Amino acid sequence: MFDKIGQMMGLMKNLPKLQAAMAEMQQKLGQITVEGNAGAGMVVVSVNGRMEVTKCVISEEATRLGDRDMLADLVIAATNMALGKAREEVAKASQAVAAEAGLPLPPGMLPGM
Repeated sequence: MFDKIGQMMGLMKNLPKLQAAMAEMQQKLGQITVEGNAGAGMVVVSVNGRMEVTKCVISEEATRLGDRDMLADLVIAATNMALGKAREEVAKASQAVAAEAGLPLPPGMLPGM
Protein backbone atom coordinates (compact mmCIF):
# COMPACT_ATOMS: atom_id res chain seq x y z
CA MET A 1 0.00 0.00 0.00
CA PHE A 2 2.75 2.50 0.94
CA ASP A 3 4.63 1.51 -2.20
CA LYS A 4 1.72 2.74 -4.33
CA ILE A 5 1.58 6.01 -2.41
CA GLY A 6 5.26 6.53 -3.17
CA GLN A 7 4.61 5.83 -6.84
CA MET A 8 1.79 8.39 -6.90
CA MET A 9 4.01 11.02 -5.25
CA GLY A 10 6.67 10.36 -7.86
CA LEU A 11 4.11 10.88 -10.59
CA MET A 12 3.11 14.23 -9.16
CA LYS A 13 6.70 15.41 -9.56
CA ASN A 14 6.55 14.38 -13.21
CA LEU A 15 3.16 15.94 -13.98
CA PRO A 16 4.32 17.86 -17.09
CA LYS A 17 5.85 14.66 -18.52
CA LEU A 18 2.70 12.76 -17.66
CA GLN A 19 0.51 15.33 -19.41
CA ALA A 20 2.69 15.18 -22.51
CA ALA A 21 2.55 11.38 -22.45
CA MET A 22 -1.24 11.46 -22.16
CA ALA A 23 -1.51 13.82 -25.15
CA GLU A 24 0.78 11.57 -27.18
CA MET A 25 -1.23 8.53 -26.15
CA GLN A 26 -4.50 10.12 -27.24
CA GLN A 27 -2.98 10.83 -30.64
CA LYS A 28 -1.69 7.26 -30.95
CA LEU A 29 -5.06 5.78 -30.01
CA GLY A 30 -6.57 7.27 -33.13
CA GLN A 31 -3.88 5.70 -35.28
CA ILE A 32 -4.33 2.16 -34.00
CA THR A 33 -6.56 0.06 -36.25
CA VAL A 34 -7.05 -3.70 -35.96
CA GLU A 35 -9.37 -6.24 -37.54
CA GLY A 36 -11.20 -9.26 -36.27
CA ASN A 37 -12.90 -11.79 -38.49
CA ALA A 38 -15.24 -14.70 -38.10
CA GLY A 39 -16.60 -17.45 -40.30
CA ALA A 40 -13.42 -17.68 -42.39
CA GLY A 41 -13.70 -14.01 -43.29
CA MET A 42 -17.47 -13.88 -43.76
CA VAL A 43 -17.54 -10.99 -41.29
CA VAL A 44 -14.64 -8.57 -40.79
CA VAL A 45 -14.80 -5.83 -38.14
CA SER A 46 -12.30 -2.97 -37.72
CA VAL A 47 -11.76 -1.27 -34.37
CA ASN A 48 -9.55 1.70 -33.51
CA GLY A 49 -7.53 2.32 -30.37
CA ARG A 50 -10.43 4.24 -28.82
CA MET A 51 -12.42 0.97 -28.88
CA GLU A 52 -14.74 2.31 -31.58
CA VAL A 53 -15.98 0.03 -34.34
CA THR A 54 -14.96 1.80 -37.54
CA LYS A 55 -15.98 -0.74 -40.15
CA CYS A 56 -18.01 -3.92 -40.51
CA VAL A 57 -17.91 -5.90 -43.75
CA ILE A 58 -20.31 -8.79 -44.29
CA SER A 59 -19.54 -10.98 -47.29
CA GLU A 60 -22.06 -11.86 -49.96
CA GLU A 61 -21.67 -15.50 -48.94
CA ALA A 62 -22.78 -14.68 -45.39
CA THR A 63 -25.86 -12.79 -46.58
CA ARG A 64 -26.85 -15.61 -48.96
CA LEU A 65 -26.97 -18.12 -46.11
CA GLY A 66 -30.12 -16.47 -44.78
CA ASP A 67 -29.39 -17.40 -41.17
CA ARG A 68 -29.79 -14.22 -39.14
CA ASP A 69 -28.82 -15.84 -35.84
CA MET A 70 -25.59 -17.20 -37.28
CA LEU A 71 -24.82 -13.83 -38.88
CA ALA A 72 -25.36 -12.10 -35.53
CA ASP A 73 -23.00 -14.60 -33.88
CA LEU A 74 -20.36 -13.94 -36.55
CA VAL A 75 -20.62 -10.18 -36.05
CA ILE A 76 -20.27 -10.61 -32.29
CA ALA A 77 -17.29 -12.97 -32.65
CA ALA A 78 -15.50 -10.69 -35.14
CA THR A 79 -16.14 -7.63 -32.96
CA ASN A 80 -14.87 -9.35 -29.82
CA MET A 81 -11.76 -10.53 -31.66
CA ALA A 82 -11.07 -7.00 -32.92
CA LEU A 83 -11.62 -5.48 -29.47
CA GLY A 84 -9.21 -7.98 -27.92
CA LYS A 85 -6.54 -7.13 -30.49
CA ALA A 86 -7.16 -3.41 -29.96
CA ARG A 87 -6.69 -3.78 -26.19
CA GLU A 88 -3.36 -5.53 -26.78
CA GLU A 89 -2.17 -2.82 -29.17
CA VAL A 90 -3.26 -0.03 -26.82
CA ALA A 91 -1.40 -1.68 -23.95
CA LYS A 92 1.77 -1.92 -26.06
CA ALA A 93 1.45 1.68 -27.20
CA SER A 94 0.84 3.01 -23.70
CA GLN A 95 3.84 1.15 -22.33
CA ALA A 96 5.99 2.55 -25.15
CA VAL A 97 4.76 6.11 -24.51
CA ALA A 98 5.48 5.77 -20.80
CA ALA A 99 8.93 4.36 -21.46
CA GLU A 100 9.75 7.14 -23.97
CA ALA A 101 8.70 9.74 -21.42
CA GLY A 102 10.79 8.05 -18.74
CA LEU A 103 7.75 7.55 -16.54
CA PRO A 104 7.68 4.40 -14.41
CA LEU A 105 3.89 4.26 -14.45
CA PRO A 106 1.95 1.67 -12.49
CA PRO A 107 -0.57 -0.34 -14.55
CA GLY A 108 -3.74 1.56 -15.39
CA MET A 109 -2.28 5.06 -15.38
CA LEU A 110 -2.45 5.51 -19.16
CA PRO A 111 -5.35 4.17 -21.23
CA GLY A 112 -4.82 0.52 -22.06
CA MET A 113 -2.23 -0.22 -19.42
